[in-house]
Amino acid sequence: MIIMNLYTHKSANIQKTWLLISLFLILIIFIGWVVSLVFENPVILYIFVGFSLAMNILAYWFSDKIALSIARAKPVERRELPELYNIVENLSIAAGLPMPQLYIINEPQLNAFATGRNPKNSAVAVTTGALQRLNRTELEGVLAHELSHIGNRDILVSTIAVVLSGVIAMIADIFLRMMFWGRGNRREGGALILLAAIAAAILAPFAAMLLRLAVSRKREFLADASGALLTRYPEGLASALEKIGNDSNLMRSASDATAHLYISNPFRGKERASWFVRLFMTHPPIEDRIRVLRGMRM
Repeated sequence: MIIMNLYTHKSANIQKTWLLISLFLILIIFIGWVVSLVFENPVILYIFVGFSLAMNILAYWFSDKIALSIARAKPVERRELPELYNIVENLSIAAGLPMPQLYIINEPQLNAFATGRNPKNSAVAVTTGALQRLNRTELEGVLAHELSHIGNRDILVSTIAVVLSGVIAMIADIFLRMMFWGRGNRREGGALILLAAIAAAILAPFAAMLLRLAVSRKREFLADASGALLTRYPEGLASALEKIGNDSNLMRSASDATAHLYISNPFRGKERASWFVRLFMTHPPIEDRIRVLRGMRM
């Protein structure tokens, strides 16, 4: 029953994710269409669409390298960390996944993330703090969570969502600058189009951010459940999340662009914020995740 519920939820989440990605594209096209009306130039719409597609292609091939570079992650060999390699190798075999490339982030904070465009081209990065302060079962729970992101294709979907939201924000910023420095539409009714365009430019990044965060939060719950199913020991990940939630170390390499990739928000101190602040968090509250894990029956 657990397996059926898990994979039913996974299938439904994948469908919802592609729906959100479609909404991103609609937002880009809508902004481009409004801008083309304001400046009476249909070429602008084609530029907007072409630019977004080009960004997606670039992100598909290089997103993992960008994420690892931002995190200042360094590749490691089996001889350097044989225990880490053995854990990931065993979990990969159990999950039916190819062995990902392993990276280390020299940070005291307890954290980890997975990236890559597909299981054959994936990577898992772990902080030195996690290696030093988590016991073996806790570390297995964290790594199983990250491998589940790879198996569930979360790493590609999350990258696409981030890129599209970034494109929307960039386009909106460019458009607002054009509105202040350009002439805009002088025809009858042009003022209404102008107001609509400004509203779209202001609201589009906000909508894009909400859609991206919605994808990220749902994926974390699914990866928790998938990871617990993989290890057959939910308490391992639950215990690790408890330590992560009590960890006050800051992460120097933390970035808004990659925060949603980590198993926990690298910006500490926001987990117990108000409901309004939680609306904009990239992760569900850790206490909610622990409660779900400890309610699972294997």
